[in-house]
Amino acid sequence: MYKSLIRPLLFKFDPEEVHHFTFSFLKNFGFLAKLFLPKPIEDRRLEREVFGLKFKNPIGLAAGFDKDAKLFNELSDLGFGFIEIGTLTPKPQAGNDKKRLFRLREDSAIINRMGFNNGGVDEAIERLKKNKKVLIGGNIGKNKATPNEEAVNDYKICFEKLFPYVDYFVVNVSSPNTPNLRELQDKKPLTELLSTLQSLNLEKPKQKPILLKIAPDLTDEQLLDIIDIVKETQIAGVIATNTTLSRDNLISENKSEMGGLSGKPLTKRSTEVIRFLSEKSGKAFPIIGVGGIHTAHDALEKLEAGASLVQLYTGFIYEGPELINQINREILRQKI
Repeated sequence: MYKSLIRPLLFKFDPEEVHHFTFSFLKNFGFLAKLFLPKPIEDRRLEREVFGLKFKNPIGLAAGFDKDAKLFNELSDLGFGFIEIGTLTPKPQAGNDKKRLFRLREDSAIINRMGFNNGGVDEAIERLKKNKKVLIGGNIGKNKATPNEEAVNDYKICFEKLFPYVDYFVVNVSSPNTPNLRELQDKKPLTELLSTLQSLNLEKPKQKPILLKIAPDLTDEQLLDIIDIVKETQIAGVIATNTTLSRDNLISENKSEMGGLSGKPLTKRSTEVIRFLSEKSGKAFPIIGVGGIHTAHDALEKLEAGASLVQLYTGFIYEGPELINQINREILRQKI
């Protein structure tokens, strides 16, 4: 029903407006959605224990969809095993000027240049206090106005404030939509940032996993640096990957828009990065695979390449909630 009736209607309108409409509908009329959407698969064989956390299934919602923690309970009801909120920054910020979100229908992709638009970490916390036992990841970043040499302080603020309310953290230094942010992926500043957060973590009575989200555009040499940094800082793992700046082989009219590209064009590269990290590190740390998952086959490829969990975003928009069941059904069938 989603792909034949709902998606064609939604795709007639501006994608960011559709996003806000969908949120409002699920928040106020989620009970109606349950009448038309497939019942989520629940099976103990889908459970996964990764970096000390128990996931009811390995399919999560990637950051960027529920930036401000407005809908995590309702989205969890669709069948996701975990929800990642954010990217959150210490202070609220409007993000980049509109229009900033573009569909590439012929490529089954999206380009966004949102720019960490969010209401700030304090506002999100008030909603997280109403969590009904959904496993939550907190994706954190820096404000646009904060210079890179002071970025560590922004991440520290978000980490300390969110600590009681999320189950794991994701350090986002790989978004292409905040000026100069990706410079923090360089070995020296990244090691300093992760070491600082891990030091704060170790001061807590009970630590929480810290993960690093990386870009798909890193070279093999840079990926080897990432492996070294993870080992040195002893963070829990990596999320591979964020959106790409590449525009290879696109055919849609919006292909020249600035921003990060997600969706099917990222499927192969994301899986390559997962396999490289897994093999070169000797499977030394868990990887959450994200990027271009539009079918159960795409998800299983990432799991077989070395991912412990996977996340959806663009595939969820194009394929609908049924994709979650399709993946879980195939995992059960193949006993992965």
